[in-house]
Amino acid sequence: MNTAIAAFTHRGVNLALRLAGFLEGRVFAPQRFSRDGVNVIDSPLSEWAGKMFREASALIFVSACGIAVRAVAPHVKDKMNDPAVVVIDESGRFVVPLLSGHVGGANDLARKIAAFLHAVPVITTATDVNNLVAVDEWAVKNDCAIENPGAVKSVSGSLLEGYPVGVAVTYENIPVPFPITLMLRPRVLVLGAGCKRGVSPEDFESSAMDFLKGAGVSVMSLKALATIDIKRDEPAMKIFAESHNIPLVTFAADELNTLKGSFTASERVRHFTGTDNVCERSCVLCAGEGGVLLRSKTVYNGITFALARSEYHEYNGNS
Repeated sequence: MNTAIAAFTHRGVNLALRLAGFLEGRVFAPQRFSRDGVNVIDSPLSEWAGKMFREASALIFVSACGIAVRAVAPHVKDKMNDPAVVVIDESGRFVVPLLSGHVGGANDLARKIAAFLHAVPVITTATDVNNLVAVDEWAVKNDCAIENPGAVKSVSGSLLEGYPVGVAVTYENIPVPFPITLMLRPRVLVLGAGCKRGVSPEDFESSAMDFLKGAGVSVMSLKALATIDIKRDEPAMKIFAESHNIPLVTFAADELNTLKGSFTASERVRHFTGTDNVCERSCVLCAGEGGVLLRSKTVYNGITFALARSEYHEYNGNS
């Protein structure tokens, strides 16, 4: 977790430095508190907070809650994208997750800090207070993308009222099984790809989406785009990976050739790349031990795709 810790008193800076060592975070403070290990806040606090909203996954304020609220308020967007925001009093007695308690991980971060400081975590989210599973937090902990975040509120509300809820955990595109269904997409799929040099990002995107639709799976379940290392700088691949917030993973031809199994071989591909198949081999190798090929090589105009799935735990339970 990329953590930024802000403090505004000598005592607060001392506490922030302790936390930085524990959390491997960065400490920030006004110029008058500058010393080794402290970065200077050289802009208005709200402007600094906006920069951290873009750069950090967690912001910790060693201050009054009001200071933190005023600093972050202009930058708050939604619970799916805001970083965790936690407030600690300068005595280290109370730890308050202020923003993004579940998806952003602020509640867990507050508990972790409280255990370190022997402090009291002040958790106020209703599901936690009532010892119920927070579905959005469960999704994060189990590496699932939330397809329809608007349903989180309805499902959580039903849980609090004691009503049955509908949650589907699947990478497959299936009919919605319940009147209100929270769709969670486990990130277990790897898209393998090969393409000619200079293919347009638009063609790559549309072909990839058509391929995934044909496979009957959600793009939100992708955990990586895999290919050969000579394609690591291919613009279309880089743009696709960035737009879907997944890594572009590449392998050398020798690595791909070590993979055992039956793959769609091409001597032409071997001539140009050093391996007989790029898309199938790369996605299976990236999927790791226990990975399986779900859809074999499919050819588009100058692009090839294949799909593999990592070892996958089926989530079963009552709705």
